[in-house]
Amino acid sequence: MSFLQKSRFLVDALNALMNDVRELPEAIRGKDPAARSNFEVLCLYPGVKAVMLHRCSHALWQMEARFPARLVSEMGRFLTGIEIHPGAELGRRVVIDHGMGTVIGETAIVGDDVLLYQNVTLGSTRSRQGRRHPIVERGAVIGAGATVVGAVTIGEEAKVGAGAVVARNVDSNTVVTGVPALPRKPREPESRTVNDAVPLRGRSHRRR
Repeated sequence: MSFLQKSRFLVDALNALMNDVRELPEAIRGKDPAARSNFEVLCLYPGVKAVMLHRCSHALWQMEARFPARLVSEMGRFLTGIEIHPGAELGRRVVIDHGMGTVIGETAIVGDDVLLYQNVTLGSTRSRQGRRHPIVERGAVIGAGATVVGAVTIGEEAKVGAGAVVARNVDSNTVVTGVPALPRKPREPESRTVNDAVPLRGRSHRRR
């Protein structure tokens, strides 16, 4: 790998880090009402530390410095409880809320403005090379404890419910829940009239 290519990876990593410092606090405060200030978010939120350390490990991985990349990744895991493989690709304003137990595999791609909760797994179902982890597109939300496995795609603005297991593609703007995860049907609007209401007294309580 040429010096020019390595320099480009370093510049890209620095730009991504600066974007994180500028954009992540506001993104988190927009999704987490418990966040009180940008300074608090930058200093105390594990998801921010995990993402920023990943920028460093990902740059080293692209530069083919495999051992240092994994070392930085392990440091991030130790400090935050969030495991992100150096080969994974993260977009901008990726929010990992709480994050403990979250695992993102080597070939996973997480788009801009994605929200991941704690104990989320973006995993694989096979051991051979090639893309084997999910793609999570822009604006998607993956609930706590959800597992997404294989080379599947979670569409834009889709939502995966807490504890769901996803092994198939999820269309954009779709909500999936359950094991296995299936699209949730919209609730039918209630159209009950006054005559359909349940009486306060049953027929057995007639006035004597």
